Amino acid sequence: MNIIFIEPSFPYNQKEFVRGLHQIGANIIGIGERPQEYLSDEVKGYLSSYVQVQSVVHEPTLLQAVQQIQSKVWVDRLEATVEAHIMAAASVREATGIPGTSVRTAYLCRDKPAMKEELRKAGIPCAMSTRADNPAITSDFVKQVGYPVIIKPTDGAGASKTWKVSNAAELERVIIESGVADGAEVAVEEFIEGHEGYLDTLTIDGEVSHEFITHYYPNVLVAMRERWISPQMITTNRIEAEGYREVRQMAREVNRVLGIGTSATHMEWFAGPKGLKFSEIGCRPPGVGQWDVYNTANDFDIYLEWASALMHGHPQKLPSRRFSAGMIALRPECDGNITGYFGLEAIQQEYGECIVASHLPDAGSATQPVEGGYMANAWMRVRHPDYDTLRHIMDTIGRTVTVHAG
Repeated sequence: MNIIFIEPSFPYNQKEFVRGLHQIGANIIGIGERPQEYLSDEVKGYLSSYVQVQSVVHEPTLLQAVQQIQSKVWVDRLEATVEAHIMAAASVREATGIPGTSVRTAYLCRDKPAMKEELRKAGIPCAMSTRADNPAITSDFVKQVGYPVIIKPTDGAGASKTWKVSNAAELERVIIESGVADGAEVAVEEFIEGHEGYLDTLTIDGEVSHEFITHYYPNVLVAMRERWISPQMITTNRIEAEGYREVRQMAREVNRVLGIGTSATHMEWFAGPKGLKFSEIGCRPPGVGQWDVYNTANDFDIYLEWASALMHGHPQKLPSRRFSAGMIALRPECDGNITGYFGLEAIQQEYGECIVASHLPDAGSATQPVEGGYMANAWMRVRHPDYDTLRHIMDTIGRTVTVHAG
């Protein structure tokens, strides 16, 4: 099978998808923005050929590159795993007759107001929301639902450029900061109180093949704003528990309504006083190396499972659920350069066998802003057979380890 893969070497874990395809026996043609000589020898070894383009998100450019490849070989699949690449890949698929995620599905998984409108019509509980490109629409929606509200890009991912607005003064400020005052389009949503998590699937021909549930501690919007917090994401190995039945069913209904065929998905949800609420979904894998967490928790290779889904239409191996696993971000005490760490030795001595991976930049390394995300600075990946014990371990790491900077 000939598979075109978009951007095989960036971000860093893209090479794992290419490795999975290579191991399963695919003939892989890469399309990317970097010169071929910039690719690692490892990635070059996985690819049969590579086409450099100026932009992988500029649809005419991507289309031309794909058609160039099609003039030489039959193309069975065209795959993208980065949020920003999903829409362009879908458009080029439809233009060239290559199977895969449709433009409709890609659009609905990218455009937040359209996504929620479609799911509300199907009876799936979502936050009230609207699309706004001027202050009047924004203010009218706030009058309808009340404070607080969330304002974010219609096609955003994570908490990037996302505001929680709690009063009229904040609304006036955010209308300017978000660009709405100048005609920029945003999604405006009812703020949902409750615990936040996500459910990721690997879906084959519309049926969930693999699924994983992860909890945020604390919720993302708080985690991405408060430097003192060492935020955690913990994947449970108790997925068969009765308390998860509703969110697992919701994921299947969302996938069905949005037309997910054979694809990875990443669905965010809230559970609180108003019950379980859908938040948003992407028809691609999660970020922040989360598939590596699933691998270390389940004694298998989800990249290989994804490749098998594309190549053979079935899984290779079931996850063991032997461990709960998660990652904890360790923020520097201020921006600048890292000067050292406190508490690492104690943590290593007490929990070293549970720490399966870590990133601890050397002294002198420049820090990254809190808004850079969970893996922007130091982090640890941890596992334990018992979910509650793992939570205790990660809380202890967060309280003990200090990243000094100056």
